[in-house]
Amino acid sequence: MNATACRLFAASLAVLVCATPTKAEDKGYPLVPLLSGNTTVVGETIKYPTGGPAHVTAAIITLAPGAATITHEHGVPLFAYILEGELTVDYRTHGKRTYRPGDAFLEAMAAAHAGINTGTTPVRILAVYIGAQGAQDTIPVK
Repeated sequence: MNATACRLFAASLAVLVCATPTKAEDKGYPLVPLLSGNTTVVGETIKYPTGGPAHVTAAIITLAPGAATITHEHGVPLFAYILEGELTVDYRTHGKRTYRPGDAFLEAMAAAHAGINTGTTPVRILAVYIGAQGAQDTIPVK
């Protein structure tokens, strides 16, 4: 898939996410948008990687109480949704933010950050990386 096709896919996804809630009888199911936006939690404009075919990775990330991620950045846009638990992310000069079940956000890309489970139960995060083949989803930062 070329860059134009990737942008069209992303725009289609955005339309789906931006849709207003519908009644079950209108479409056969209720639709409740989780997130709509074009900037990350620290105000960066979302930019899609170029150079390779589109590649989407969806994963569940689990951190035990007190466990932390490495300090990192993202080479691709990342949609995150907290399924369970509590996650506090330190965005360095952009401050700290705490996310809880039901919170959806577009994660920072070029701003280095690290997350820690500040709760008493495991935190489970649905992470959807919207990238391209050859692009790094997560980039360690020292």
